[in-house]
Amino acid sequence: MSLSTTQPRPEAVEGTAARVAAARRRRIRRRIWTFVPIVTFVGILAFWAIVVKAFKIPAYLLPTPWAVFHRIGTDWPNLWDNTKITLDEVLLGFAITIVIAIPLGLLVARSLAARQIIYPPVMLLQLVPKVAVAPLFVVWLGLGFSSKLLLTILMTFFPLLISSISGFSILDERLLYLTSSMGASGWQTFRYLRFPAALPVIFSGLKTSATIAATAAIVAEFVGSNSGLGYLLLQATNTLDATGVFAVLVLLTVIGVALNYLVEFVEFLLTPWQRAKND
Repeated sequence: MSLSTTQPRPEAVEGTAARVAAARRRRIRRRIWTFVPIVTFVGILAFWAIVVKAFKIPAYLLPTPWAVFHRIGTDWPNLWDNTKITLDEVLLGFAITIVIAIPLGLLVARSLAARQIIYPPVMLLQLVPKVAVAPLFVVWLGLGFSSKLLLTILMTFFPLLISSISGFSILDERLLYLTSSMGASGWQTFRYLRFPAALPVIFSGLKTSATIAATAAIVAEFVGSNSGLGYLLLQATNTLDATGVFAVLVLLTVIGVALNYLVEFVEFLLTPWQRAKND
């Protein structure tokens, strides 16, 4: 008695090979696109230098990028001391926002009473111009760290709260009925269904808040401060030191980009199904 083996159909083999080839092309395209931001950044610097040289723009109006980088190197001790102050305001304010806004978003999404009690005053607070109330923080808390931290929290809180409410409300109720009928507990439903479904929306709010965080700290330092990058920026502006202004702006840009990439990295770790979907 002879044993027969089932051979795969040629069409199936060709289809599998095509899918593998397509996946390989997508990976190659993603690797190429990872270098695009670097190329864009180098192109911006080159364009900046060419414009300054071609139009002979004075340094007090627009310095060359090389002059800005040289200024960062020569003034680095002073710049770094003030950068640490601004970084503390940004990171601590952003962290407190995360700790408060995401659980509060879950509470508002799951409770009608919380939505009616908490959401209206939060919305009203959001409508108040933050720059207008910033001087009040200086009057109440002084020129120190606390007033800057409070304004950073206030400006980054609302976008994350809204995205958290939307994320925790996005789940189809029919899935909840299904998990309930299968005997899943409330914690299991939250851990394996509601929270993973909400993560992509929450991370969208985190990216928005991360972008605002550095701006919020600088605005707070503009209103009243004796240290920080915002204070240095005001000093350089008042003395018409364009090179100093651009040096501070470069550091602020680096802080914003680094914080945004940090959020994206955490999203990459916590949402593996998103990576699988993009493969």
